[in-house]
Amino acid sequence: MPTSFSLSQLVLISTTYLLTLFGVAWATEKGWVPRWIVRHPITYILSLGVYASAWAFFGSVGLAYQYDYGFLAIYLGLSGAFLLAPVLLYPILHLTRTHQLSSLADLFAFRFRSTWVGAITTIGMLLGALPLLALQIQAVADTIGILTREPIQDRVALAFCVLITLFSILFGARHVATREKHEGLVFAIAFESLVKLIALLAIGAYALFVVFDGPNDLEIWLSQNKDILSELQIPLQEGPWRTLLLLFFASATVMPHMYHMIFTENLNPRSMVSASWGVPLFLLLMSLPVLPILWAGLKLGAPTSPEYFTLGLGLAANNERLTLLAYMGGLSAASGVIIVLTLALSGMVLNHIVLPLYQPPAEGNIYRWLKWTRRLLICTIIVAGYGFYLLLRSEQDLSNLGLVAFVATLQFLPGLLSVLYWPKANSSGFICGALMGMLVWTIGMLLPMFSNIQEFSLPWFDYTYVLDDRNWHFSAIAALAANCFTFVVISLIARTSSEEQRAAQACVVNNVRRPERRELLARTAQQFVAELSKPLGAVTAQREVEQAMQDLQLPFDERRPFALRRLRDRIEANLSGLMGPSVAQDLVGTFLPYKAGSETYVTEDIHFIESRLEEYRSRLTGLAAELDVLRRYHRQTLQDLPMGVCSLAKDNEILMWNHALEDLTGITASRVVGSRLDSIDAPWRDLLLEFAQGSRSHLHKHALQGLHEARWLNLHKAAIDEPLAPGNTGLVLLVEDATKTRLLEDKLVHSERLASIGRLAAGVAHEIGNPITGIACLAQNLREERSEDAEIIEMSNQILEQTKRVSRIVQSLMSFSHSGQQQHDNHEPVSLFDTSAEAMHLLSLNKLSKAVNFFNLCNPQHLVLGDAQRLAQVLINLLSNARDASPEQGHIYIRTTATLSHVELSIEDQGTGISTANLEHLFEPFFTTKDPGQGTGLGLALVYSIIEEHHGEIHVDSPSDTEHQRGTRFRITLPRHVPTSSPVVSGLL
Repeated sequence: MPTSFSLSQLVLISTTYLLTLFGVAWATEKGWVPRWIVRHPITYILSLGVYASAWAFFGSVGLAYQYDYGFLAIYLGLSGAFLLAPVLLYPILHLTRTHQLSSLADLFAFRFRSTWVGAITTIGMLLGALPLLALQIQAVADTIGILTREPIQDRVALAFCVLITLFSILFGARHVATREKHEGLVFAIAFESLVKLIALLAIGAYALFVVFDGPNDLEIWLSQNKDILSELQIPLQEGPWRTLLLLFFASATVMPHMYHMIFTENLNPRSMVSASWGVPLFLLLMSLPVLPILWAGLKLGAPTSPEYFTLGLGLAANNERLTLLAYMGGLSAASGVIIVLTLALSGMVLNHIVLPLYQPPAEGNIYRWLKWTRRLLICTIIVAGYGFYLLLRSEQDLSNLGLVAFVATLQFLPGLLSVLYWPKANSSGFICGALMGMLVWTIGMLLPMFSNIQEFSLPWFDYTYVLDDRNWHFSAIAALAANCFTFVVISLIARTSSEEQRAAQACVVNNVRRPERRELLARTAQQFVAELSKPLGAVTAQREVEQAMQDLQLPFDERRPFALRRLRDRIEANLSGLMGPSVAQDLVGTFLPYKAGSETYVTEDIHFIESRLEEYRSRLTGLAAELDVLRRYHRQTLQDLPMGVCSLAKDNEILMWNHALEDLTGITASRVVGSRLDSIDAPWRDLLLEFAQGSRSHLHKHALQGLHEARWLNLHKAAIDEPLAPGNTGLVLLVEDATKTRLLEDKLVHSERLASIGRLAAGVAHEIGNPITGIACLAQNLREERSEDAEIIEMSNQILEQTKRVSRIVQSLMSFSHSGQQQHDNHEPVSLFDTSAEAMHLLSLNKLSKAVNFFNLCNPQHLVLGDAQRLAQVLINLLSNARDASPEQGHIYIRTTATLSHVELSIEDQGTGISTANLEHLFEPFFTTKDPGQGTGLGLALVYSIIEEHHGEIHVDSPSDTEHQRGTRFRITLPRHVPTSSPVVSGLL
C-alpha cells in the first residue's frame, strides 16, 4: 500500500525549503556568495528556469499523456525564442536597460505614449496570471492532498498562500527602483531551478533504471505495448501542437515572470549570449525524463492522474524518498513562479493602475510609500489568485489552467513585434486589437472554465464549447487573428502622434535616428531640482537628479544644452524604473518641458546619431558600412584640418569644434560641444557670436587681444541648409590664424622703413657735413684772430662745441645708414667682461650725469665673435639709457650666461620700466621718450642694427621685476667663440 505522509511533516518540509530559499537570497544580498558566481552566465541560465512552473514539472507528463509527443512544444517553443535572441531578445533587452522598462506594460506605455495602453496591458496580464497563480496553488494543494490522503486542499492552499506572500515580500519588495537589481532573487531562483532539475532527472533515472531496468527493458515493454507508440505519433500529424509551439514561443517575452527574469533582472547583458544556447540545453534536460516517467507510471499503475505521475511514481513504488523529492521539486517550481510573477505584476499595477489614479504627496517619503504600496499589491494579487483557485474548486486540470493563462498573454505578442518592427503602429490600433483579442479569449476560453460550476451560470448565454484537447486551439487562434486584424486596420486608419513617432524611432531595431534636439526651459541642474521638487519633494528630486548625473558622469554645474537633454532623458528613464513610463513622461513633460518655440525646430541630434553609429559600427555591412567609413573619413578630415572649424546649429548650439580650434583658443571640444556659442570663454565668445550674427561672410586680419598677446585672425562663414528639413539651417565658421603672416608683414615693413630712413640719413649727413666743417673752420679762425677779446673767444668756443655736437649727430646718421653693410672679416673674439668694463669706465667720466652703481657680473671666459668697438658702442648706448631710467644710487647689473653655441648678455636696471605701447616702437629710428634736446632716437635703432650685423638677437623684458612692477632687462644673444683649448671643446672632442 502506498506510503502516506502527515500534514505536519509536509508543512515542516515546505517551511524548511522556503527558509532555505530565502537564506540563499539573503546570503547573496549580504555578499557572502562571490559576485563572480552570482553574475556568471550559468546562474542567469538557471534563473530563467523559472519558466518551468508546476505545470512543466507535473503537467508536462499530463500533456504527454494528452498530446503525446506534442508535449515537447513546451520546451521547443521557448527554445526557439532564445535561438532567435539576436532579432527578438537583444533589442528588448537594450530598450529595457536604456529606458528602465521593468515590464511589458512599461515597454508598451513607452512606445505608444499612452497611459491607457499601460493600463490595458496590466489588466490583461492580471487576467492571464490568475489561472497561472491558481495552477501553482492547486498543484501544491493537490500534492499535499495526495500525500496525506485527506481532503484538506483548501486549508493547505490558504496556508501556502500566506507563507508564499511573506517570502514574496521579503524577496522582491525590499527595493523600489528597477535600477537596484535583486541579486538575491536571481540567485535564489537559480537555486530553485537546480533543485527541480535534479529532482526531475532523479525521478526519470529511477523510472528508466529501476522501474524498467534500463533502456533495453523499456524497449521490450514498448514493443509489447505498441498501441502506446502508435498513439504517440498522431499529434505530430494533426492536433493543436502548432498552437502550443506559438504559445510557448511567445511566453519568453509576454509572460510577466519571464519578462522580469530575462530583461529586468538581467545582471550582465553579455549573459544573454550564453542563454541563447544554455536555456534550450536546460529545457532539453527537463524534457528527457517526461516520457520515461509517463511510461513508468502506466506500467506501475500509479495511483494518481497522469499529470501527477511525477509524484505518483514514488507512491506506486512505495519509495518515500523519491516521493518527497518529487514533492520538493513541485514545491520549488510553484513557489519560484509565484514569487517572480507577483513581483512583476505588483510593479505593473503600481505603475499603470495606482500611480495614474493617485500620486503620493511631495511632502512625504515617496520611496517608503512606493515600497509599502507594492507590498500591499503583492498580498492582493496572491489573494486574488487564491480566490480564483477557490472559485474553480479544482475542477480544471493543470494543463487547462496553463493553456488559458498562456493564450491570454499571447494577445500581446502582436504589440511586442510592432514595437520592434512596425513603426507605423499606434496606440489606437494596439488598444482596439488587445481589447478584441481579450474579448474573444474571455468568451472562448475563460468563461467556459466556469461552465461546470452550478453557482456560475448566465441564463441568456448558452455555452456550446467546453475545454477539451481537440478544439481549444480554435479559440486561441481566433482571438489572435481578431487581435492582429483589428490592430493593423485601426493603426493604418488612425493618426499617429509626433510623440509616438519619436518613440517608434527609438524602439525600432537597428535605429540610428531620434529627433530630439530641442531647447529646454531649465538651463541648469539646479533648476531641474527646483522644478522636480514640486511633484516629488525636495529630497526625492535632489536624489533623482544626483543619481542621473552620476549615471552620466556629469558635473553638478553642467549647463550645456546637449548634456541637459541627456540629463532629462536619464531622469525620465530613472523615474520610469521607479514609477513607470507613463507617470515619468507626465512628470518630466510637465515640469521639465521644452520651449514652446522649439517645437517648430526639431532637428536630428547629431550627438545621439553618432553615439548610435558607434554602437552599431561592428554590425554595419555592405553599403551601410561603406557609408560609415566615408562619414568617418570626412569627419576626421574636418577634425585634422589646419584651420579652426566650428559648426553651429540654428540656435547657435556648437556641433563641432575641431583640433585646430582647440589649439587656437585653448578651449577643449569636450567643454563646448553641445553648449551654445554664448557660453564659451571670452574673448572668443564675443568675436564668434558677433561674426555669426553679422551680415559679413568674411573678416580679414581682425585683431583679437588675448590674455598674453594679440592675434590676427581671418574668419569665414557659410550657411548649411538641411534638404530633408527646410528651414532648419546651421552655420560653419572657419577661423584662420594669420598672426605669423601679420608679424612677417610688419617685419618687412619695418625693414623697408629702416632702409628708407638709412638712405635719408646718408643724404642728410652728406649735405650737413660740408657746412658744419666750414662753420667749424670759421669759428677757429675767429677765435685765433680775436684772441684778446674774451667775449669773442667764448662765443667761438660755443660755436665749436655746437658744431662738434652736430658732427656727432651726423656721424650717428652715417653709422645708421651703413648698418648691415659692413664686412665681417674683422670679427674677432671679444671678451664681454672687458667690453662692459670699458663702457662703464667711459660713462663714469661724465661727472654731470646721474650717480648710479654698475655691477659687472660677466664671466671673463664668455667670448663672442664680433667687432669690439661696435659692441662697445652697443653697451654704451644701453648702459646710458639704463642710467637715465634709474633712480639716484640705483643698481645696474650686467650678466652673461652661455650655451655651447651662444652667449646671452643681459643689462637690467631698477627704473620705472617701459610701457607696452612703447615696446612695439622701441627700435624704430627717431623714436624717443626723452624730453626734446635729450636724445635723437637713433641710439636703440643703431643698437638693433649692430646686433643684426653680428647675427644676434635682442629682446626686452619690462617690467623685469614683476613683483614690484619695475625695471627693464635687455637680453642680447650673440654667437659664442670657444677657443680650441677650452675645456668645453676638449670635452666635446
